[in-house]
Amino acid sequence: MRTAVHLVTHYGYVGIFSLLALGIVGLPIPDETLLTFVGYLIFQRNLHATPAFASAFLGAVCGITLSYGLGRSFGSYIPVRWRRFLRLSPERIERAHEWFGAGGQWILVFGYFVPGVRHLTAYAAGASDLAFPTFAAFAYSGALLWSTTFIAFGYFLGEGWDQGAPRFERNLGVFMTLALIGVLIFLRLRKKRDRPA
Repeated sequence: MRTAVHLVTHYGYVGIFSLLALGIVGLPIPDETLLTFVGYLIFQRNLHATPAFASAFLGAVCGITLSYGLGRSFGSYIPVRWRRFLRLSPERIERAHEWFGAGGQWILVFGYFVPGVRHLTAYAAGASDLAFPTFAAFAYSGALLWSTTFIAFGYFLGEGWDQGAPRFERNLGVFMTLALIGVLIFLRLRKKRDRPA
């Protein structure tokens, strides 16, 4: 996290964009904490709100689109040397396929809030040949909701951002994971009910 904070402090909006794009693709970057820090910098007036939001949103959009492109290009296959680098083990990819198949496009919106899921859902969407306009509508809406939530949280926490961020991230992650599981169960039960006997 210290490196990410240094890069954002030093490079500003370019640092925000670059780190989020790489983090969404799968590099080990603490995205939520980074966004909370951006909110704190807006609170301190070290960054302007509009370009900071735009940098975060566009970085997330760029990263999620790249993950989608990887899924379209490689499908279920991805070179072994890339798997470890992007944290894309075959088991995780298969789990993302199952989640995406059960929950459809809504996983692209709410998957951002579940640790380790967002880049996998985009990869699964690409591998499933989901049309790009549909992917963009859901994934980009999720990017906007996700980035706004954590930046706003950092702004309202102010000086206490570094103590409150881990607790908020953990609690929100647990809540969103449970909510996502509930949605998946609901969709699966509805699919079974609608299936002709």
